Amino acid sequence: MSQVSTRHHDRDMVPKVLVQGMFALMLATLGLVSFATFTGRDPIAQVQQTPVEITRQIVLTGDRNGVYVVRDLDGHQLAVSGEDKAGFIGVIGRVFDRERQLQAKTSDAPITVLRRENGNVAVVDETTGLSVELIGYGVDNVAAFARLLD
Repeated sequence: MSQVSTRHHDRDMVPKVLVQGMFALMLATLGLVSFATFTGRDPIAQVQQTPVEITRQIVLTGDRNGVYVVRDLDGHQLAVSGEDKAGFIGVIGRVFDRERQLQAKTSDAPITVLRRENGNVAVVDETTGLSVELIGYGVDNVAAFARLLD
């Protein structure tokens, strides 16, 4: 039976220069944010709130497995999060359910899916005030909600 060597190597797992660079970047970021905050700079690179082009109210209901069903207000099934690359619907459904739990709101209230004139899609929960602009989530994820408007 061979004996495993437990000898410690003198080499660092991560080079010291890389660790120092990481902390330098962190401090530079903190400095820039602090400067912008203390000088009262207006925030930039925010989502433009263009006028709404089309809206649709939906009801999201989920089960213990995380599968969410999307229904219109008449009860017709529009989508299921486990089908047709619609898994992101389940992610957003969990986010809204969690926010409703935190605020002790009803979980069966409708939410609004909307498309703005600039093409951006958003999901809005009027009961909690939570609004998610679907920018930067990937084409398939945004398309899962955009299909609900078509």
